[in-house]
Amino acid sequence: LPPAHTLSPTSHLDGSGTTAPTDMGPQPGTPPCSPPSQQPAVEDDFQFVSCERCRKESPNLKLLTCLHTLCLDCLSENKPIGQCPVCRTAIPQASGIPNMDNLLFTNLQARLSIYKKISDSGGPSCSRCQGEAATVWCSECEEFLCTKCFEDHQWFFKKRSHEAKKVEELRADSAHRFLEDTRKSCNLFCSSPGHANQGHISSIYCKKCKRALCCSCALLDSHHAPFCDIHSETRRRQEELGTLSRELKQKRNGFEATYAGLKDEAARLERVQREMRELIHQRVEQLVGLIRREEEELLGLVEAKQEQGRRELSRELERVEGVLRRMEAGEQLVEKMNLYATEQEVMDMQPFIKDSLEELQRLQPPVTGDRTQPGDLTECRARLQAL
Repeated sequence: LPPAHTLSPTSHLDGSGTTAPTDMGPQPGTPPCSPPSQQPAVEDDFQFVSCERCRKESPNLKLLTCLHTLCLDCLSENKPIGQCPVCRTAIPQASGIPNMDNLLFTNLQARLSIYKKISDSGGPSCSRCQGEAATVWCSECEEFLCTKCFEDHQWFFKKRSHEAKKVEELRADSAHRFLEDTRKSCNLFCSSPGHANQGHISSIYCKKCKRALCCSCALLDSHHAPFCDIHSETRRRQEELGTLSRELKQKRNGFEATYAGLKDEAARLERVQREMRELIHQRVEQLVGLIRREEEELLGLVEAKQEQGRRELSRELERVEGVLRRMEAGEQLVEKMNLYATEQEVMDMQPFIKDSLEELQRLQPPVTGDRTQPGDLTECRARLQAL
């Protein structure tokens, strides 16, 4: 059997055989430990868990195919448009609401709220008796416990290995460390109907049906094969996302070069149009009022050509900018998955993210050198020469 209970950093057994905490919380006659003078910064480092449009935390975050994350309120406001308000990528669902939940960001919000309670100067109270100050956090039960309730908790779970840490130690750690530790304590549950609610822990992955299974399902159902360790599968998926992200960074360089080229082309077009307008005005002024009507026609022609070129470049710039924003969102999401995602979140979200990243991989930046130059002024020049 595993150890009855793990308490960081030390624990001991009392006379009845149960594990009791050592040096837990303030002792009689001992002043309580004062909180750290400077609390770790949480808000700035974890703004990415909020909606990317309104920048507010929400329990209902949706992940779009462009890999941007929006809350239901922003998506509802955006329904008539049917596009991502960040990069203007079309939302394929007719309702305008994506099917994929951003489980990573939603779960991180919940875990950060726990850390904020720990970092609060008053400190959390016991989740069970509600009367005493909490001295211990059990990551398995996700509860704060006072010394007395922790002793009862250990007796009840004496045959299970629950890792508990002092609130004082957690308060001294950073939010990043707390999220990493809580990620390690999460378990994957069996994907068979009914087993997840019963707490069947999954340790096996079926490559045939692409599901996580508990030992019972793997042994009793002969249709499942071949198997591999669930941790190996989650590592493989993380590595696959990492590889796609690195390849995406290389492709992003090509899109950035194209974007810069398009901006230079737009500036060149504006400069050429401005020079032509000045030339037209100089020539027309020489003819005074005899050809005012011709002057207006020439100016109208230049404006039409200029507007045509501007519209074409605007569409190209908008499309390339949208792709760049999607790539940036994909890189950030993969990075946060590597840092904070639980195995359950990897199993649920990886296929969706992978499809979106592979779609971005298939995109090719437009070649600026082969494009037809917009706003051609040949006709205008010919008429001016004739004039």
